[in-house]
Amino acid sequence: MKLVVVGDALLDVDVEGVVERVCPDAPAPVLDVTAERARAGGAALAAAFARADGVDVTLVSAVADDEDGARLRALLDVPAVLGGSPAATPVKTRLRSGGTSVARVDRGGGPGTPRATDDMLDAVLAADLVLVSDYGRGLVRDERLRAVLGRVPVVWDPHPRGPAPTPDARLVTPNLAEATAFAGTSDPYAAAEALRDRWRARAVVVTMGCDGALLHQGGAPAVVPAPAIAVTDPCGAGDRFAATAAARLAAGAAPDDAVAAGVAAAADFLARGGVAGLRAVAPPSTVDSVRARGGVVVATGGCFDLLHAGHVRTLAAARALGDCLVVCLNSDASVRRLKGPDRPVTGQEDRAELLRALDCVDEVRVFEEDTPEQALRALRPDVWVKGGDYSAESLPEADLVRGWGGRTVVVPYHRGRSTTGILARRA
Repeated sequence: MKLVVVGDALLDVDVEGVVERVCPDAPAPVLDVTAERARAGGAALAAAFARADGVDVTLVSAVADDEDGARLRALLDVPAVLGGSPAATPVKTRLRSGGTSVARVDRGGGPGTPRATDDMLDAVLAADLVLVSDYGRGLVRDERLRAVLGRVPVVWDPHPRGPAPTPDARLVTPNLAEATAFAGTSDPYAAAEALRDRWRARAVVVTMGCDGALLHQGGAPAVVPAPAIAVTDPCGAGDRFAATAAARLAAGAAPDDAVAAGVAAAADFLARGGVAGLRAVAPPSTVDSVRARGGVVVATGGCFDLLHAGHVRTLAAARALGDCLVVCLNSDASVRRLKGPDRPVTGQEDRAELLRALDCVDEVRVFEEDTPEQALRALRPDVWVKGGDYSAESLPEADLVRGWGGRTVVVPYHRGRSTTGILARRA
């Protein structure tokens, strides 16, 4: 079962602190900051939920080529097919104290609408089911993308600033405020019925927080109750619901069973602390741990298509130069552009898994571009390593790495051992 999440990926930043006083020159609380944490939000959060459930999921989104975009790409922990965006990366910064948001600061966006690339459309067409996670940033208005979405089973999580779902959606999942605003009525039952007819959807479910969900798929609507839990921060619950319901539908569940599973998953997510609970159980990355103790972060990059002895020797030599090794891995789309339509032989998920299995590799980060500059800007390694028969200063990344005080190192090149050579001998 292949689930694809299409929509707007955002950068979410939580600034945690303590409020114990009021600003002397204005009636505003003063937040004494104790920590700042970032995560991939929006459609990327929905995809992360699906992957945490063991679903084979790919994110399809558009991310700007800016500093926040590089940070967002580095935080993605799901396979992704990413296009560019002319608008600045959306960033939502929540100021939080005692588990509650005090204020939210939004930035990003602006003129220009992202467009779907051929690689993005191909990924959508390969899905068994697509979850559209619309955050109103314009991607799902793309006419080519909408045409493709009309050819695959779809669950659509709408947004007030977004377009109507494509017809024949298996399930559309507005929350209560969205549904009543879309339908122009305060009655959730009437709203669900009206929206199902207007959108020509197979089913509409109105999520109602502690009151559960109202499912209308023709005939009498059904109410799915929610467990009674204390909620301090509902952020992310809608994505948790939609990701679970979509995955269950993709696996063959009936809509009422999928909705019930979504309600239970969202309630469990909130009972565990919501996004704060996600942060609590997420271990620090190897890079963060190494930097915290003053260690040396080493990085290298490449396609690593058919892993061979030359790769392993280069990776082992790179790891010996510091305290952790991060491999920046070309995505499948990137390899195709660099090597031709018959490559890669091995998909990016399998390539990453093989690399992580090596004792000398601590982390693998997949990047979509033809060159690793964006990945390097996000990672900022102390040492950048390449294998080859050229000088370190001749590498195009050398100036970039030198900009933050890093250095570039070339390790011995092992002639006769290459993926291209292996494939040529097998031809």
